[in-house]
Amino acid sequence: MRIAWRTVGAITTRVWDDVETLHDRFADLTRLGIDETSYQRGHRYLTVVVDHDSGRLVWAAPGRDKATLEAFFDALEASRRGPLRGDHPRVGRWGGLDQRRRRGSVPQRGPVRRLLPHRLLGHRRPRRGPPAGVERGPWRGPPAPRTRATGHAKQLKGARYALWKNPENLTTRQQAKLAWVATTDPRLHRAYLLKEGLRLVFQLSYHHEAIDALEAWIGWARRCRIPAFVALQKRIVKHKASILAAIEHGLSNGRIESVNTKIRLITRIGFGFRSPEALIALAMLNPGGHKPALPGRS
Repeated sequence: MRIAWRTVGAITTRVWDDVETLHDRFADLTRLGIDETSYQRGHRYLTVVVDHDSGRLVWAAPGRDKATLEAFFDALEASRRGPLRGDHPRVGRWGGLDQRRRRGSVPQRGPVRRLLPHRLLGHRRPRRGPPAGVERGPWRGPPAPRTRATGHAKQLKGARYALWKNPENLTTRQQAKLAWVATTDPRLHRAYLLKEGLRLVFQLSYHHEAIDALEAWIGWARRCRIPAFVALQKRIVKHKASILAAIEHGLSNGRIESVNTKIRLITRIGFGFRSPEALIALAMLNPGGHKPALPGRS
């Protein structure tokens, strides 16, 4: 069409400004999810707010600090702050106390707890992968140099996928490998059972069953003598109320990650955006559910 990409971005921004005046994007917003997504090299991020019930993009802005999130709550009407429920993956930065304060200073309350004092905060569900706390976390040191495995380590090398996969999805060969692990390495098999026990907590449909299962898992992990799981149960005890809230109300980060993927797809299709405002405008028109009515189309 012989126009510059900067012109396309300006057109998209102007169209969104016109569409925004016709819709109330905060209408019927009761459960929200907050996350961040990268849109450019050099650690350039967007803070994304998603409606948990409809899956639509509600609000986005460049930045990923507390000031950015406070701008969202400034845009949200004061009458709608009461009934909101939230799923905030990074509670330490946004929801709770600022953990990056200097020693001896007064802790500052996060914007979510300050602006939504009666909110219901939920943690996201754990992702599928290796046993929780065994291979990932701050206790994991630098990668060891690659050497050829011998003896027991060589036999254990093929057991990774048998330990990662859900029991109902194991092949016959992987079931045999898991039985071999239970016989030859009881500590690793105990870590596998702890991982499956924690996964079962998030699969229970009744809230009281989840509470009983989580309490039983915490007691088991506290006595397991595996340092990673002992540290994990301490963090779970600290955030137990938020975890149970996520289980009760079915909160997860699936919808947020879906919107983040769509935003990254828009960035890739447009070969990048020089201005974040153009990307946000295009995202609000597509994942935001505010597609303008085109002429000649019903």
